[in-house]
Amino acid sequence: MAGEPQADCLFCKIVAGSVPATVVRETETTVAFRDINPQAPTHVLVIPKAHYPDAASLAAQAPQLAADVLREAGEVAAEDKVVGTGYRVVFNTGAGAGQTVFHAHAHVLGGRGLEWPPG
Repeated sequence: MAGEPQADCLFCKIVAGSVPATVVRETETTVAFRDINPQAPTHVLVIPKAHYPDAASLAAQAPQLAADVLREAGEVAAEDKVVGTGYRVVFNTGAGAGQTVFHAHAHVLGGRGLEWPPG
């Protein structure tokens, strides 16, 4: 069920503290942690603590929580000092778009040039 922890979800396990992560920020509703396979000097994942399978379901079912994730993405960028040079916030939705963990999450990428279109 959307919003409820899923026993087989890696990110739910990070939220619960049963899987370690390098947490850089945590609020009442979100957790932000360093990606284990960074694609840029700043590569942080911001996740809602509640489980939603992707960004679309998060936005449709919990718009305030989606706003919390976006707000925290900006805070991560500020703390990593990439606001001035620019950063990207990416939500991969679906396996065909590269989503590998089906718990909504935003990638915050910065600290190097980010080409367009992304590949």
